Amino acid sequence: MTAKLPELKPERPFFSSGPTVKFPGWSLDRLKTESLGRSHRSAVGKARLKYAIDLSKEMLGVPEDYLVGIMPASDTGALECAMWTMLGTGPATVAAWESFGNVWIQDAVKQLKLLQLTTLDADYGHIPDLSAIPQDNDVVFTWNGTTSGARIPDTDWLEPGRKGVTINDATSAIFAQEMDWPKLDATTYSWQKVMGSEAQHGMLILSPKAVDRIESYDPEWPLPKLFRLKKGGKINRSIFEGATINTPSLLATEDYIAALEWAKSIGGRKAMFERAYANAKIVTDWIEATPWLRNMVPDPAQRTNTGVCFVFQGDWYENLSPDEQAAVPKKIAAMLDERDVGYDFNGYRDAPPSLRIWCGGTVEQEDLKRLLPWIEWAYDQVKSGA
Repeated sequence: MTAKLPELKPERPFFSSGPTVKFPGWSLDRLKTESLGRSHRSAVGKARLKYAIDLSKEMLGVPEDYLVGIMPASDTGALECAMWTMLGTGPATVAAWESFGNVWIQDAVKQLKLLQLTTLDADYGHIPDLSAIPQDNDVVFTWNGTTSGARIPDTDWLEPGRKGVTINDATSAIFAQEMDWPKLDATTYSWQKVMGSEAQHGMLILSPKAVDRIESYDPEWPLPKLFRLKKGGKINRSIFEGATINTPSLLATEDYIAALEWAKSIGGRKAMFERAYANAKIVTDWIEATPWLRNMVPDPAQRTNTGVCFVFQGDWYENLSPDEQAAVPKKIAAMLDERDVGYDFNGYRDAPPSLRIWCGGTVEQEDLKRLLPWIEWAYDQVKSGA
């Protein structure tokens, strides 16, 4: 049966996995402006940065004795800062199951050249055997695979009080999935993922164990200014009080604050979790009911509730050449972009040919429900050669 041209379009056709859609009701008028045009080291500038830190800590339920700081260069800068300042004292394992995790492997192998290094990886949609990681090892992992839709189902593989430090890239999970803080030593994320804020700034959350590692260890490699967290041999706590390492965008800061205040107004992180799970269920149920699609992640326990990724199947698709298969999701995404139905939901460039729909808490359920029939229509158009 040929899919009919749908009548309704999403009111907000933004389904990118980062930067993601702004929260419902967002407008520039929602942003406070008294910090703009001021030094980030002025009283008002520093106060707004500190407020962003404090509100983040409150919203995420971060333990009181953990430090939270704003870092340059988004999640990448925060994560690499953690790797550069903490790894190298002993054995380490870097685990990856999608493209960004593989970047951290390359950092460990080619840049830091760690001598006692083990790498674990898995194909898109799968997660390696994390229980094989020795508890003495430092470990770097990605909580939620932004480009594969695979997430860790639990933290049972991390023992309480383990010797090694855990470095957690949580950028597409935090504010959508609960973090197991007692088992996490360095956690990083960016504003432009689940909160739908402006990009370029990242967050670094450090446990007391991480602080001790940083203070007691001086890496052999040089540290650029952007990674220097110590002053006089001790952690520079002013970084975690709003005195950023380099100049931040106060406009982006105000945008992040507005998103945090919106999330708090609807019930905080628990409400954000509920919204993301409800959104993801709409998409995953549709995938299960659509014979020519399958979730990229076969294990339901490992499926994300943010960037849901799915691939094509069936005789027609499987009889296409690899180039023709790769063209299918591109054509669908382009057709719906042209009609202002859905933007930026083609799969990641290094992933298998796929589509990826963002389901984080700033997305509205009705917009997802309206998008899916359009994908069915576009698929029929591509299949028929229209």
